[in-house]
Amino acid sequence: MQTTIDLEGAGFDRGAHILLQRALRALPAGAPLAVTGSDPALKVHLAAWCRQRGHAFEPSEGPHVAIVRRTDLEGARWAGAERAGGFAATNVVPRPSSTWGLAARGALVEAGGPESGFDLDEKTQVWTDLAPRLYAQAAASQWDPASSVDWQVPVTLPPDVEAAVVQVMTYLVENEQAALAVPARFLGRIHPHFREVVQFLAVQVADEARHAEVFARRGGLHGDELGTSSVAGRASLATLLAEPDFALASFLLSVMGEGTFLNLLTFLEKYAPDPLTREITRLARLDETRHVAFAMGHLEYQLGLQPDLRDRLRSAVERRYETLKTTAGLGEDVFDALVVMAAGSWEPDAIARGFDAVNTLQSEMAEGRERRLARLGFPASEAASLSALHTRNFM
Repeated sequence: MQTTIDLEGAGFDRGAHILLQRALRALPAGAPLAVTGSDPALKVHLAAWCRQRGHAFEPSEGPHVAIVRRTDLEGARWAGAERAGGFAATNVVPRPSSTWGLAARGALVEAGGPESGFDLDEKTQVWTDLAPRLYAQAAASQWDPASSVDWQVPVTLPPDVEAAVVQVMTYLVENEQAALAVPARFLGRIHPHFREVVQFLAVQVADEARHAEVFARRGGLHGDELGTSSVAGRASLATLLAEPDFALASFLLSVMGEGTFLNLLTFLEKYAPDPLTREITRLARLDETRHVAFAMGHLEYQLGLQPDLRDRLRSAVERRYETLKTTAGLGEDVFDALVVMAAGSWEPDAIARGFDAVNTLQSEMAEGRERRLARLGFPASEAASLSALHTRNFM
């Protein structure tokens, strides 16, 4: 039985080819499709389209404009195509083809095409099963510095206390800018097949940009000049930027550095002398908690497949320590500013309590690093020794 399609007034300048392709796909190769329609140029355009697509064209003088027979050239075009995994994150393939490029996961990818250039193209290099959930959480938790923070709240502090806050904010901006640059360096290297990882890191970059904004804005609330930036602090952060390996960079930045910063942000939230400082450190802490969770999940996944990665993590800590062991570590200006914030006044007893609080903070930082290292499979004694080698600049 012959199949007929009536294109009515639709010509090839108004989508007739879409209707024809749909009708031909439903027919086996060689089966006739009778085509009719009222567009005056239909026969001419139909003949040209068939030549271009490789279909047989038989003009007709009867009630139909022509008979079209589908050839298998279209099928041959997709003969070497492969499915780029599956849509769901559970269908990520171990190593997507470099020629898939920017194709969506789950798409039917035509064979051929240029090499993509994404060198982080193995699941074991970048993946964690937490990525989809953490990305969804991150996307839902984005906050706007303009509306989520009450910048109109009165902030009137004694000048020397305000100076301490400004110094700490200056230090935070510097560290957040490093925390932004590290994941940004890897974003363009990760194969888009692992899209949840790419999406999470993109949000992480946005998080760090937002943190740098609010800390800088708080630091400049009452003046144009911020605090000091030490050579030792910048040298410590430079070692993070210099690490070319994604796993090691994630480990040094998020497990060791940002994990330590969770303690610092909790400290600042507790001892903030004004509600504005308290709120921005609270919001930043919530974001940083996700960053640490992602890095831990990523490394736990990798260690499950590559136990020897633990040796590389150990070496990364030791190598960074050797690079920084002659530097001064945390600047005196930052340490003293933290003491002043914790003291709450300039009474000698208060300053002594503030000093003790900062020392307690450093102990809590070390204990937190030890717990995370233990989760990654390091024996307790080694976790303690590696934690002690972490940069004195906190990040």
